[in-house]
Amino acid sequence: MNMQRLKYWLFAVALMGAFNAWADDENTELYCEVEVNSQKVEQTNKEVFTALKNAISDYMNTTKWTDAQFASNEKIRCKLYLTISSWDNSNNKMSGDLQIQSQRPVYNSSYTTTIINFKDTKIDFTYEENQQLIYNEVSMEDNLTAILNFYAFLILGMDFDTFSLNGGAPYYEKAANVVRLAQGTAETGWKAFEDAKNRSGIISVFTESTTSGVHELLYNYHRLGLDQMVVSVDKGRQTITKSLDVIKKIYDAAPMSVALSMFRDAKLDELVNIYSKAGTSEKEEVYETLYPVYPSEQERLNKIKNTD
Repeated sequence: MNMQRLKYWLFAVALMGAFNAWADDENTELYCEVEVNSQKVEQTNKEVFTALKNAISDYMNTTKWTDAQFASNEKIRCKLYLTISSWDNSNNKMSGDLQIQSQRPVYNSSYTTTIINFKDTKIDFTYEENQQLIYNEVSMEDNLTAILNFYAFLILGMDFDTFSLNGGAPYYEKAANVVRLAQGTAETGWKAFEDAKNRSGIISVFTESTTSGVHELLYNYHRLGLDQMVVSVDKGRQTITKSLDVIKKIYDAAPMSVALSMFRDAKLDELVNIYSKAGTSEKEEVYETLYPVYPSEQERLNKIKNTD
């Protein structure tokens, strides 16, 4: 385990709470809560959805995703909310959407910050009750495990990026490999030409030069900004202010990039709190940086500018 990462996670042990059995699995990386919502499906026998929830939970929490060593209190807390909108039980085909969330603790505080808050609306897969989900890094077993693999590596990559500059690179490459393996299939959500905000679009944020500043943003915002606020609120906040310049640069280079909506959904509400005690000039600077990128978020941006 990276020593810097270990040091700061040890301070966060009090935040972890009481883990269930998954948290005791030695060296696995994720503490992932899973919910499966099948209210939109009319069939009365829904035991398959309970089985699906348990299968996804076991898969996410017992798979060894990296070579890094994780103690129980170091596990990355994340959540998957799967909403099933249709189910054809004649061929076990399901479709819906998946909300992915992950958090990390802020150094020496009781505060946790959101890293990912993203909804994937192109979720289609087949699942038969009590089907075993098998991890395979070199080939695509099925679309469900491919989707889970992709988001597990994305969660890991973004989390590691917040602790060390470009620390998530090995996991973005693994996520990119999942995308490559899926390119030859007929499954949706993987091809670049389909949608700028699908899984191909997401991984391009972290692997292409036009949006490479996102790595610097994740590190400066969290490690040099939030983590330092316990020592100096003003210094940490000023670092966050400077880090937001990356958002404008990404917008100028790739205005349709999913990086922009991912940052918005994870961070805009947090920024309202961060700047609640900032000076007028700093609030104005943040507003002027973000408004051209998020003109439809006038209400939330006004809260940043006008909080007292």
